[in-house]
Amino acid sequence: MKKIIAAIDGLKFSDSTVNYAVHLAREINAHLVGVFLDDFTYHSYKIYDLVSKEGGVNEEKQKRLEGKDESTRKESVTNFTKACREAGLNYSIHHDKSIALQELLHESIYADLLVIENKETLTHYEETIPTRFIHDLLSEVQCPVLVVPKKYKPLDKLVLLYDGDPSSVYAIRTFSYLFSELKYLDTEVISVKTPRQDRHMPDNHLMKEFMKRHFPQAMYTVLQGDAESEIIENLKMQQQNILVVLGAYERSRVSRWFKPSMADILMAETNAPLFITHS
Repeated sequence: MKKIIAAIDGLKFSDSTVNYAVHLAREINAHLVGVFLDDFTYHSYKIYDLVSKEGGVNEEKQKRLEGKDESTRKESVTNFTKACREAGLNYSIHHDKSIALQELLHESIYADLLVIENKETLTHYEETIPTRFIHDLLSEVQCPVLVVPKKYKPLDKLVLLYDGDPSSVYAIRTFSYLFSELKYLDTEVISVKTPRQDRHMPDNHLMKEFMKRHFPQAMYTVLQGDAESEIIENLKMQQQNILVVLGAYERSRVSRWFKPSMADILMAETNAPLFITHS
């Protein structure tokens, strides 16, 4: 049985994270862990909300606000538990009370997949997507990550991004091993070449031989032009609810077109869940 962890901010419960995690766990009969990031430095209120007219900290107000946060966190756990029980899942709950990023990175060592919403900040501030928390997480995480949009949509199709680099093949292979049960979905392999190059996949024979063993019904699309713009335009024109598979997300690595900013841009420009991994 595989293990999926869902990263949850108990103060800003993400229905999308839980819905995607529950859906995938049910598809592959996985154990689902709700990782509640109850960082002791994180509250729904700001420090200046506690300042009294006299200039000191209003302890009574602080106690009231902390109580409200505790109630909100408990409600989030209830919502997660309800979703798991209704789906008939094997599940458990972790309460991580230290620094959220460090706790989640440690949890990722012992997981097959981490699911998290793309707008998570683990602060009371709003940030543009991808947030600093997501960027730092993806750079150091120890397992594949499914970064999901705000709104959940049932999956209809897989889009596998491939540029001939080993990292893109690794991502496809990893997804295949984790989610062999999803191979009934329509599957498309997308690659991009310059206008001067031919219209064959990189390592065409080897790639298609590999794909026949993993996604035998896959379709192949070779776009021509700038990889970044061509991929974004293609994904936006997809008529089905897609899940995009891509590798690598490493700060020090620059491949031909799966550079770190590719995942950032796809998070910002599309509403598709992204399966991201690096070797």
